[in-house]
Amino acid sequence: MTDFDHQQTAHCESGAVAALLRHNGLDLSEPMVFGLSSALTYAYIPLVKMGGMPLLAYRMPPGRIIRGLSKRLGIRFHFERFRKPADGTAALDRYLEQGYPVGLQASVYWLPYFPENMRFHFNAHNLVAYGKEGDDYLISDPTFEQPVRAESVALQRARFVKGMLAPKGLIYYPESTDIPTDLHQAIPKAINSTARMMLRTPLPFIGVRGIRHVARHMEKLSPANEHHNKLLIGHMVRMQEEIGTGGAGFRFLFASFLQESAGILNNDGLAKAADQFTDAGDEWRRFALYAAKMLKGRSTLDYRKLADQLRTVADMEQEGYRTLLALDLR
Repeated sequence: MTDFDHQQTAHCESGAVAALLRHNGLDLSEPMVFGLSSALTYAYIPLVKMGGMPLLAYRMPPGRIIRGLSKRLGIRFHFERFRKPADGTAALDRYLEQGYPVGLQASVYWLPYFPENMRFHFNAHNLVAYGKEGDDYLISDPTFEQPVRAESVALQRARFVKGMLAPKGLIYYPESTDIPTDLHQAIPKAINSTARMMLRTPLPFIGVRGIRHVARHMEKLSPANEHHNKLLIGHMVRMQEEIGTGGAGFRFLFASFLQESAGILNNDGLAKAADQFTDAGDEWRRFALYAAKMLKGRSTLDYRKLADQLRTVADMEQEGYRTLLALDLR
């Protein structure tokens, strides 16, 4: 069985990628992996539905962390998908027999080690398989404090579930980690990419403009449609706080990236910006708290209050990104 250093992390994809890189000799923290991939975002996409509700995203789509990091550092990743579940299982077994841990994409709902109250239909969960004992796969799932196990039939079902973001048995691993990594060049490029996307996208439902767009939509909700409105607000809270690390969690992760980068680049301005995004994460949490109290009947349902809180978040994030763009990171 391959020795594998399991670490619990904030987010599944950045955690799985960091673990695979660490195993292959490149020790990057999870915040550094997340930040270098320029994965932070905000998007409100009403044409794409999730559970009948508009898609809300606080990070770039699944797979972006791997592709973004690969582009930024020049690390090649190998990807395989399969038409037949049996072929995907055979490939996984082959890699593990050869002593190669691999990243997998799977559905949270069908992973047997998730408690029932944590299961939901999300097909882009990332984990690392690092061994097999009998019919059990040994799993390093970044969501959990300790390594876990999954029976062969259950893991195959989770890897080949249908629907949005269907995994199709995805297997991935880094092919090259011995190349020189110049963080002094990569960090400024990643920061500028994230800040420009959040401030300067022409699309009204992306970035800071997207947060304000949702605020305007929120205050226009009709009290006559209270049942639907509560479903929408509940959906917003779930997408923010339960899917991955949510809105606040991704801001905290980005803040940690900026704090670590401040030390690498010896730039106090990045440390100041890190504090700004920590504060923004706190305000996202405040929005979730307000919404949860209203949905539980502990306070009056006040669409204007929720809209104003979103505008507070938008103002804080805008200030943070402007701070980053004004820095001399050369």
